[in-house]
Amino acid sequence: MAYRCFNVDIADNIAHLQLKRGDDLNTMVPEFWRELPEIVRGIDDDAKARVIVVSSTGKHFSAGMDLSVFKAAQGEAPSKPMERGRLAANMRRSVLDIQNTFNILDQSRLPILIAIQGGCVGGAIDFASACDCRYATADAFFVVQEINIGMTADVGTFPRLCNLIPQGWVRELAYSGRRLPAQTAKEIGLVNDVFPDQKTMLEHVMGVAKDIAEKSPLAVHGSKVMINYARDHTIKDGLDYIALWNAGMFAPPHMAEAFKARQEKRDPVFPDLLPMRRGL
Repeated sequence: MAYRCFNVDIADNIAHLQLKRGDDLNTMVPEFWRELPEIVRGIDDDAKARVIVVSSTGKHFSAGMDLSVFKAAQGEAPSKPMERGRLAANMRRSVLDIQNTFNILDQSRLPILIAIQGGCVGGAIDFASACDCRYATADAFFVVQEINIGMTADVGTFPRLCNLIPQGWVRELAYSGRRLPAQTAKEIGLVNDVFPDQKTMLEHVMGVAKDIAEKSPLAVHGSKVMINYARDHTIKDGLDYIALWNAGMFAPPHMAEAFKARQEKRDPVFPDLLPMRRGL
């Protein structure tokens, strides 16, 4: 299927999503917010891959939310005066819908790795922070752009960044709108590693994806569930949940295959996750 904002390629259990509007700075036009969840859901629900890699084209990863989305979220001006309450309630629902685009990345059964070159601005930070692992080129930079246009970031910047980097850095970026360079982003833990150019970065990221794709998809899925749960709960709750998870999802045949493959000096062969069943 052809998309306006993405190229999609699936091979060797790795799905590669590439933002393809490089000449337009990969701004997040209305189609972006529909296409991304559709693509990720389709790959995840049908178990088409075991890991997702996101990359981009052009000089910058993404300049963030397109102006047309701001206008759409605000809606048409009412034909007659209307009290603020109902208008604000609609605005809230619009923001929640936009937020859900990136929530789907967090909720996916699959690890999602993102490779960033050049600018990662505004909504692009929300995109990146919802992924499992982030990688950047040496020329990459991050900007909480919303403060520079007179608004408070609302698509996921603060709930996620506060779990990824020290609050002092979140506050400096959020209040000042200054650029965070790639090397500093690595030093404070926002990105896993920094590379001299996009080609080298993608080679590394695809290597990481390959390593993930060779592992038991059920064990990888369980690991993502547990990491997300630990992020949002106490240590006690996390310990209890992993005990409950393994009581139900532990797969002795997968462990046996891992040991057998090691003894036989070959790659293990694990079954894919089952396709999701939605509805009746």
